[in-house]
Amino acid sequence: MNWYKFRPLYLLISLAIIVPGVWSLLTYGLRLNVDFTGGSQITVSLPADQTRLVEIAKENLGEVETSLEGDKLTLSAKPIDQNELDRLQADWSNQGIDAELLSFVTVGPSAGRLLLRQTLLAAAVASIAIMVFISRAFKSLKYGVCAVLAMLHDTLVLLGSFSLLGHFLGIKVDLLFVTAVLTVLSFSVHDTIVLFDRAREIKRLLPHAEYVDIANKAVTDAMVRSLNNSMTIIFMLLALVLLGGETIRWFAVALLIGAITGTYSSPFVAVPLVTFWTILEDKRH
Repeated sequence: MNWYKFRPLYLLISLAIIVPGVWSLLTYGLRLNVDFTGGSQITVSLPADQTRLVEIAKENLGEVETSLEGDKLTLSAKPIDQNELDRLQADWSNQGIDAELLSFVTVGPSAGRLLLRQTLLAAAVASIAIMVFISRAFKSLKYGVCAVLAMLHDTLVLLGSFSLLGHFLGIKVDLLFVTAVLTVLSFSVHDTIVLFDRAREIKRLLPHAEYVDIANKAVTDAMVRSLNNSMTIIFMLLALVLLGGETIRWFAVALLIGAITGTYSSPFVAVPLVTFWTILEDKRH
């Protein structure tokens, strides 16, 4: 099958997914957890009088955001110390509110900003390292660049999706989301390397063949294997999304989005880019 001739369709599909996400990123950004912004998170067992508990928290801490996960209530507010937490618990107790403290985490604003910078730096270093490695492995810069562009495609899809989820559903990104992003990058580049390697093998067997034909055969040969491998991962992640606990649900959603877009980008973004680059090179010579 001539996969390459459908490249305008692949471009339209990618743009249809990426453009709304990028617009959302530029307009709304990402809703960051206290891991990045700094602040305190207080998680308590769900009390009988949830409304009064939140009112008392606002009286003590000012602006408070709440999130409910099963029988747990999480309050996010400005950074507080242990003494302020003790006073808050005393006020709850004096009002007859029985709320067991399950966890208390405080991250300073400077630590949150540092963590965000380190996260972006880690992603950049990983991308550069992957580009250098693939370029050396395939003895051409175009393979490394196209693999990283496919990774960028997957990253934009994931970031844009969570920007939209943050705006409409209030979903925040935390360190688990960072883990998901880095995992998605590795998943995407793994499939891309398999396709590039298959194309290299075909090139050795058919040295005089056009690269378009080589790329089409590589995608055809690897498509069934890639889909079977990806579907096992997607089914497992879908089970985690539907049946897993609230704590890891959005982490699983991020991985699921990444698995789907990574499966798509390797044959329909990375390979067409390399093919187009190779055609331009051949025309110059």
